[in-house]
Amino acid sequence: MVEDENMKNDNMMSSSTRKKNKKTWGWRMDTGIEILVIAVLVVVALASKHSYNFSLLLNNHKICSCSQDSSELSGIIEDSCCDYETVNSINAEVLNPILEQLVTTSFFRYFKVKLWCDCPFWLDDGMCMLRDCSDTVDRTLDTKTFRGWIAVDNPWTNDDETDNDEMTYVNLLLNPERYTGYTGASARRIWDAIYMDNSPKQPSGESCQEEKVLYKLISGLHSSISIHIAADYLLDVKTNQWGENLQVMYDRVLRYPDRVKNLYFTYLFVLRALTKASDYLEQAEYDSGDHAEDLKAQSLMRQLLKNPKLQDACPLPFDEAKLWQGKNGPELKQQIQKQFRNISSLMDCVGCEKCRLWGKLQVFGLGAALNILFSVEDIHNKAQPLQLHRNEVIALVNLLNKLSESIRIVNEKASSVERLMDGLPLEPPMQNINLGKILRKSVFNLKYRSWMKLR
Repeated sequence: MVEDENMKNDNMMSSSTRKKNKKTWGWRMDTGIEILVIAVLVVVALASKHSYNFSLLLNNHKICSCSQDSSELSGIIEDSCCDYETVNSINAEVLNPILEQLVTTSFFRYFKVKLWCDCPFWLDDGMCMLRDCSDTVDRTLDTKTFRGWIAVDNPWTNDDETDNDEMTYVNLLLNPERYTGYTGASARRIWDAIYMDNSPKQPSGESCQEEKVLYKLISGLHSSISIHIAADYLLDVKTNQWGENLQVMYDRVLRYPDRVKNLYFTYLFVLRALTKASDYLEQAEYDSGDHAEDLKAQSLMRQLLKNPKLQDACPLPFDEAKLWQGKNGPELKQQIQKQFRNISSLMDCVGCEKCRLWGKLQVFGLGAALNILFSVEDIHNKAQPLQLHRNEVIALVNLLNKLSESIRIVNEKASSVERLMDGLPLEPPMQNINLGKILRKSVFNLKYRSWMKLR
């Protein structure tokens, strides 16, 4: 419509000089924008090159030699020794296929959770848009003998694993993470409270490195949840038609480069926790009462932990050793632990039961990752050995699977989202599309719309 209106205005002009001036002005504006965009890209590229110029020390004490190209979703991922292209490749070829099988085994598909609980912060008055969304958790269980591991206290989370009377096992395969209709003020209040609790606590008002890490983890988790909601969305209530909603996926995540980057960061953070605890997890007893299924779970776990492609491609997904340094390190850790415990408690305030299930599981899994990386100085120290509860391992693996699926979905749908932005009919998705192109186009479109409003 903007183009039609401009043509109409041009036809109404009677002066050839006016036309010439307008044409000259338009050429100068176009040229100016192009020069500005090029200049900005050059500055960003140079700044990024220097900002990411760091080295990480690997377990074998060799310096990690990573690519320093850090353009949009290309090159090194911040605070890691992995680049976007490698992560996309190794996720598609190794991690995602193994994780998809692992979470279907008897041991990993049953999660113990307290679904009925009071919000410790406010009286929840939120209602789901769908009439029955708060009662959709399917509690159907097979005849299983659940044999738990030792009960341990995780200083990062608020769940009490010993409170068995109020907790129940839920089959996650019968309760997939998807759109539930839980929206409006109640849902917004949860995320507002989560981000508010993660606001800077320093006197200067600025975030320290540890607080920035926690923010990126929460943002990455939020992005993953939004992607899964958009990927399995109720498109038509009357006909009960479900499918992917690319517009929602774009509006909530893909149009914001930082949210996509934080998704990758959270993925690598959780992956690092899993690989750091590899010896413990490889020797753990996966006992669900189904011997054949348990052997499968143990075999898949070993394939995941000992995969040579993963070890060669991304030997150190995240370097936790550079945090909590200095004399204020212990005090800062306690402060951020408290912040995350509050976030864990906020999951009891989620008004939709299925949303509460997946919120609790993924926050609990993130708490397990934090516990592995930051609560045990030396994971092989006999005086302070790593101990994980069965539920922590289940949550950790399921969280990594969700993050892995989100990255796969983002890459598979990139082509369709690009066509959606251009107003073109959708085509079957293509693999390994350069998402950086889409994000750059998103930024340009936003600037273009702002320019049109000023005309």
